[in-house]
Amino acid sequence: MPQPAVRLVRLRLVAYGELLTLQERWLQRLQDGPGTEAGALLLCEPAGPVYTAGLRGGLTSEETARLRALGAEVRATGRGGLATFHGPGQLLCHPVLDLRPLGLRLRTHVAALEACAVRLCELQGLPGARALPPPYTGVWLGERKICAIGVRCGRHITSHGLALNCSTDLTWFEHIVPCGLVGTGVTSLSKELQRHVTVDEVVPPFLEAFKETYKCTLITENSLN
Repeated sequence: MPQPAVRLVRLRLVAYGELLTLQERWLQRLQDGPGTEAGALLLCEPAGPVYTAGLRGGLTSEETARLRALGAEVRATGRGGLATFHGPGQLLCHPVLDLRPLGLRLRTHVAALEACAVRLCELQGLPGARALPPPYTGVWLGERKICAIGVRCGRHITSHGLALNCSTDLTWFEHIVPCGLVGTGVTSLSKELQRHVTVDEVVPPFLEAFKETYKCTLITENSLN
């Protein structure tokens, strides 16, 4: 049988709001469809600093005001989890997928996202990366989180995804308790490898890991038709 096809949409450096807008368009497309299309893989690097809160909250009104005073955008989202940070130097991956053509359930989808990030770290020369169970969902190097994961799923259709720190300014994380996990730290590929690692550098190996893990083919397109 041929592998399911997933549309690859590379946005490069864009505002976080633009990513959310495109995500909603793909969600609508899949919700309106007959259930045979696998969906799209949206990739980008955030153009500016933004803090996001998940379904469990994570930011009070006072904290929101303080973060905005730092010059960051603050958004509530429909993903799982608590507060985290997105910004330049970070790979954002939002798979908007109908899990049925891919033969996946929500739990195996989350595990697949973790596997993609672990494989990318291995390909970059960091064999110690590992995924941990809730509440530590994500990918870690020791006690330092390098990749955060938060998804939304309804009617078998997923959105949101993962955020992997490549050359992210990690000082932005100091203004929150990332994912509500006290006593843990964050890291990046650049920090661990002691060299500057760009988002562009990691996209090709990440895509290879995605195709292997999800057992799909990727078809590149520039926008939603």
